[in-house]
Amino acid sequence: MLEIKKKGAHRYSFKLKTESGRTLLKSVEFPKKEDIEVTVRTMKQATKNSLRFERRTNYEGFFRFDIKNSQGQLIGHSLNYRSEAGMENGMKNLMKNMKSLLKLGKL
Repeated sequence: MLEIKKKGAHRYSFKLKTESGRTLLKSVEFPKKEDIEVTVRTMKQATKNSLRFERRTNYEGFFRFDIKNSQGQLIGHSLNYRSEAGMENGMKNLMKNMKSLLKLGKL
């Protein structure tokens, strides 16, 4: 599921969620809703080769990943995971379910 939110004048973001409501990816802010639509279309056609995952560990020892497009621009990041294996599974789950997660009539 794709959830788009308006966060103020000229500020939009989106979340990709599983059908059970668990957030897999939170986006960065975009100045226009159309920018989100372009990004989502790109992600629907994405493969592991065209999306770049960057693994991160925060100061509390939690793991998360950032996802970038083929031009190196940040698209969004995951929530925190307690283990590195959990983070890796989150990345696999995101890629495996990308097309079904991004079901929107016009996109």
